[in-house]
Amino acid sequence: METQRRNFLKSAAMAAAGSMVVSGASRSLPVIAAADSLPTGDNVTWNKAPCRFCGTGCHVQVGVEDGRVVAVAGDKAADVNKGLLCVKGYHVGSILYGKDRLTQPLLRKDGELVPIEWDEAITLIAQRIMHAPERFAFYGSGQWTIPEGYAAQKFMKGGLGNNHIDPNARLCMASAVTGFLATYGVDEPAGCYQDLDECDVLITWGNNPAEMHPILFSRFIDRRSRGDKVTLIDISTRRTRTSDAATEYLEMKPHGDVAISLGIMHLLIASENYDKAFVEKHCNFRGAEADTPTLHGEQISEEEFRKRIAAYTPERVEELSGVPADKIRMLADLFANRNIRITSLWCMGMNQHTMGTAINSLVHGVHLLSGHFGRPGNAPTSLTGQPSACGTVREVGTLAHALPGGRLVANPEHRQQSEELWNLKSDSINAVPGYHTVKMFEQFTKASADGGDIDTLFVQVTNPGQTLPNLNALFNDKQGLEDKFLIVSEVYPTATTRLADLILPAALWVEKNGMFGNSERRTQQWFKMVDPPGQARDDCWMTIAIAHKLFELGHEGMQDKDGEFIFAVKDEAGKDVPIWEFEHYYDVNVDKHLFEEYRRFTTMKHKNLAPYDEYVKARGLRWPVVEQPDGSWRETRFRFAAFDDPFVAEGQEFDFYHSSSNDGRAQIWFHEYAPPPEMPDEQYPFWLCTGRVLEHWHTGTMTRRVAPLNRAMPTAYVEMNRDDAQAANIRQGEKIIIESRRGTAELPVWIDGRGRPPRGTVFVPFFDETKLINHCTLEAHDPFSKQPDYKKCAVRVRKLSEVQS
Repeated sequence: METQRRNFLKSAAMAAAGSMVVSGASRSLPVIAAADSLPTGDNVTWNKAPCRFCGTGCHVQVGVEDGRVVAVAGDKAADVNKGLLCVKGYHVGSILYGKDRLTQPLLRKDGELVPIEWDEAITLIAQRIMHAPERFAFYGSGQWTIPEGYAAQKFMKGGLGNNHIDPNARLCMASAVTGFLATYGVDEPAGCYQDLDECDVLITWGNNPAEMHPILFSRFIDRRSRGDKVTLIDISTRRTRTSDAATEYLEMKPHGDVAISLGIMHLLIASENYDKAFVEKHCNFRGAEADTPTLHGEQISEEEFRKRIAAYTPERVEELSGVPADKIRMLADLFANRNIRITSLWCMGMNQHTMGTAINSLVHGVHLLSGHFGRPGNAPTSLTGQPSACGTVREVGTLAHALPGGRLVANPEHRQQSEELWNLKSDSINAVPGYHTVKMFEQFTKASADGGDIDTLFVQVTNPGQTLPNLNALFNDKQGLEDKFLIVSEVYPTATTRLADLILPAALWVEKNGMFGNSERRTQQWFKMVDPPGQARDDCWMTIAIAHKLFELGHEGMQDKDGEFIFAVKDEAGKDVPIWEFEHYYDVNVDKHLFEEYRRFTTMKHKNLAPYDEYVKARGLRWPVVEQPDGSWRETRFRFAAFDDPFVAEGQEFDFYHSSSNDGRAQIWFHEYAPPPEMPDEQYPFWLCTGRVLEHWHTGTMTRRVAPLNRAMPTAYVEMNRDDAQAANIRQGEKIIIESRRGTAELPVWIDGRGRPPRGTVFVPFFDETKLINHCTLEAHDPFSKQPDYKKCAVRVRKLSEVQS
């Protein structure tokens, strides 16, 4: 395999080797294995922080000397990773030191970006908002820290009365949210990473944790080396490194996961091998309404559920999914066995799906129906790709329809609660949900004369110019629209800054205070350790400074009902601290102030958080965190189960206390299978699937500037089946054109690489801004979550030599 990889790298010529991204690569830092005592020099100090990359939430120890990060080590005191890091984590310190860091505000004048002062930049933004606050939108991400997201949320929904705020997490985990809500009435997993230590069977549903969540994958797979007999079943549309370690690899057609889950439930019901006692006590059956489906659906009888599910025999499921009928029976037999413990894991494969809400709900239903729920090792668990997609997006609620702590803008009671907690006048919060991500960019890239009603868009901590689907329509069409103004807060030049009208240089990771929330409900805290370069500043400060400039300009929403600035912070003497002036921003701990304010929102949905200072002492705490009689704070590993969750009603073994049916029960859903919205045909005969690679994180903005990571994987590529390549006379490393109905991308071919797609399928990672595969992808999205499907669209493959001739 490694020889094939080297041959691919050579034959592809590695055109990226001279690119602007590589020329900005940072000096690599030493890799230090976890140890009980870390090496220290005369001036080296070590402090804790969560890793900056994925949603696993690994903790690192950061070594600082003379105002610079000089080393990073895994944190042995951290329960998440126990001192281990992945290849990206060991190099996380280097992301700060790319040679092309943005260090001063830049304004586009006459087509050129020219330096300006911060005060001019903040004033310009405030004036544009003041002119038309309803035509302003804020686009953030699951990389916002919790205080950053909370400040943006309060600024938009509380201050401006404008709900046009959405995160890039709409593109990656929105369907997980709607799946949890539809099933339990409240978001986020009931279990935790301990399930990986205690399960007998792990099923991966369309994800590749061996490369995307390697620390969690090793936590499970390394049990084999200790003599544990564990089974790994990988259900996927292509072979990956996860498949290589699997006991069973089940190759499915795109959308096949929906049929597979229905088939498992059919067999459990038909054989009477479901957990009758658990279902009778703790579950309802649910189906979609006939006319206008909602997340609540309608309750159906067990008899009706049996009728609907009866069509999904193993033979029909084989036809729909491509997985042999006997393997569907094998899966059903495993779930029927209550002497073993089964954990399901999923990520983008189930979420980036036009039936994303349905498949999430169905996999929860498989676990509920079979009783594989609520005990360590028995869990349906979604993973996230960003460090605070859970803590900031899902919990703070930085989605266009949400308010903090699980509240909704459309709910009058929730609006009133939020206005009271923010000390705002009544009716300050708009009752109409704002634009979700796809709609937001549709409106921004549409001329005002044609109905495009978003004129000014502020992007923080994300790179939509590379990550949006159908880039030509949703991003590139901004070019030439003189009435549209794009503001981008960034660390490095990106595909998004290419079209920016104003660029704001941002502080990164340990250049600022922060808090994240990971995939197992663990809230994590760190302190600023080094200064950002040049004039780079905190994203949270930018939001507060814009708000205060609006306050100065007389915007009524920037003051509470007592006339105070909505982000006012007092010192111990009760005097205002001018945190909107950057030289005074760190006179107080603004993060602590915002977090303590936000914490009051968290109790309604039993997502209780501890005081800020408790997180300073800990390597994260899993909510709900509840104060004990002795004054200590206790975290919760397993929700809804009486042995661990303090909110389960007395006398109950399980209690789904936020049940959408208001009876303490979870919902087992039926959803009818539907095909993908675009399928291969004669003109576009291949499936395209997109995703990530081990060495790079998301769009590569940070990791492509880390020299060892970029050398290991310097360019994107297209994985192609060997037989398809031979039929088209395409050689290893040859450049080809991938073309859809929306756009094209030019990439080298990798045959028999890490991933091995079946015939008729190609796979392309999206980390390389010089090869934008999202020119080809489809913006079709799930009807409930509004999350696009990046895993399934139709393309054709053309030899570059034929196109050029």
